[in-house]
Amino acid sequence: QVQLVESGGGLVQPGGSLRLSCAASGFTFTFSSYAMDWYRQAPGKQRELVAAITSGGSTNYADSVKGRFTISRDNAKNTVYLQMNSLKPEDTAVYYCHTSSLTRTYWGQGTQVTVSS
Repeated sequence: QVQLVESGGGLVQPGGSLRLSCAASGFTFTFSSYAMDWYRQAPGKQRELVAAITSGGSTNYADSVKGRFTISRDNAKNTVYLQMNSLKPEDTAVYYCHTSSLTRTYWGQGTQVTVSS
């Protein structure tokens, strides 16, 4: 059973930085073969894709975070990261780690990020 556990959220002032981590376990195949994503959901809004990284390491970002956020992975640690810099109040949301296989999709429990002075 795939399990995704996020950590690293918290309260930060505008302009600050946070690094989120997602520790993954229980994959049928090796972690390195799975694309991994970060989503977020703000109160009253739909969940949206923030950043994605393929098994080969290619990345993609939402326009709203380009140049500020960086997704990366450490296949030896079965972990994916989201480095968030120059944070804005509108980045406030619950951030979720996500992956999928051919037959199922998997979500972590989420970690709260609050950007406020």
